[in-house]
Amino acid sequence: MRRAAAGLRDLDGILLLDKPAGPSSNQALQRARRLLGARKAGHAGTLDPLATGLLPVLLGEATKFSGSLSEADKVYEATIWFGVTTTTGDLDGEIVDRRAAHLTIEQVVRVAEQFRGNISQVPPMHSALKVAGRPLYERARRGETIERASRSVHVKELAVKELRGDECDIRVHCSKGTYIRALAEDIGQALGCGATLKRLRRTAVGAFAIEAAITLEELESRGAPCAESKLLPIDAALAHLPAIRLAATVAAQVLRGQRVAVQADETTHARLYDGDSDRFLGVGRVVDGTLQARRLVASDTRNCLR
Repeated sequence: MRRAAAGLRDLDGILLLDKPAGPSSNQALQRARRLLGARKAGHAGTLDPLATGLLPVLLGEATKFSGSLSEADKVYEATIWFGVTTTTGDLDGEIVDRRAAHLTIEQVVRVAEQFRGNISQVPPMHSALKVAGRPLYERARRGETIERASRSVHVKELAVKELRGDECDIRVHCSKGTYIRALAEDIGQALGCGATLKRLRRTAVGAFAIEAAITLEELESRGAPCAESKLLPIDAALAHLPAIRLAATVAAQVLRGQRVAVQADETTHARLYDGDSDRFLGVGRVVDGTLQARRLVASDTRNCLR
């Protein structure tokens, strides 16, 4: 039986939070955790303080599967401010250059085509990416700049929605690790006028959409019962994986760490369930018809049935 710290409780599940501008992702997470009285919590995918939108908060045993959401595609809606360059790539920094930006939407659309598919990005200094165990933003705040290796990311969709003077709304569907600030700066550089990110809102993480999220204000005004009613089961984060239901005796073997034979030909990761109770057990990997558990939930975990 898991024991919670005094005043806290073991609570398992996923809360889809609509983060406001201002607090960091961790600050938003802690406000939600305290409201729920949850002992353990984490989040999947950092949002900058100025950014808003979908922040999946993982509670209890759900934190074991944060990697699935961190690895998932993301969708963003953003506003680029052309002709303005800042120290951080967004409005959190100081303006270092201003130029006239007399652009047509046709020009922006044409340049945006260069940034679809596999592209190379240099992570911003003002980012949560860790180098030698420390976030880059800590070095940036001390005025340091270090070399960052470029890395490949994939932009599945880059839609230019509207151009209003020197501001342009875009929609981006991209792989993990894509920096929208860097994308805005690169587009501005390609157009010859520079750019910074004025607004950023995340609208989807994997299969989760912002429409299902709740704001901190709603949670705090309506209280813990409302928040708990919004919890999704743990395995909602793993819906993209195939499901394997095991007989009770076989499930017991898997929970003891034993390998078992299953009817699956391809190498794959899968959600595991007790076939009798339909209880979610965790995730396993099948290789050549043999299943071995990779990550299991505690036996008394609740709120994990689909």
